[in-house]
Parts: sequence; C-alpha cells; structure tokens
Amino acid sequence: MEEVRNMKTHKITLNNRGAGVITGVNAVISFDLNEILLETEQGMLLIKGTDLNVTKLTLEKGEVEVDGRVDSFTYSDLKPGLKAENGFFDRLFK
Repeated sequence: MEEVRNMKTHKITLNNRGAGVITGVNAVISFDLNEILLETEQGMLLIKGTDLNVTKLTLEKGEVEVDGRVDSFTYSDLKPGLKAENGFFDRLFK
C-alpha cells in the first residue's frame, strides 16, 4: 500500500458542470477562458471548458473555486517545467 505523507485531501466538487471547488491545490500554473492548469496533491490537473474563471483562490487552505462550463478534467504526473517528448505539456503549450 502506498504511504501517504502530509498530503492535503484532494477533492473536486462540481455543480451542474459549472461552479466547483477543488481542494488539495498547491499552485495555479495558468488559466484562461478555455483552460485552467493546477498543480494538485495528485498531480497536474488540466480543466478544459468555456468561459472558465478562477473565482476564488485560497492557497493557504489549498482551495480553488471555479465557474464556467467544464468539459473535462485531465491528470498528469508531470511537474511544471519538465518535458516529455510529445507529452502532455508539449501538446498543451503548442
């Protein structure tokens, strides 16, 4: 069994594909109207959608509130700045 060390609980609560709260967030890497990229306790999280906004950011608690229309959540174990050939970040920043 994998050992859990001082990790914040990571949880996503989303209401009607619109407003939501994400916990266990370490950093907001970037965001625009179509994508929000977060570093979470469970890896990098890319949220895709339309009219996306970060409405509240409380890094002391590790919480981010978002709204807009959410189409997908995608996780990656890569850390910001690491490159993998034809990987997640290569496709993201093209």
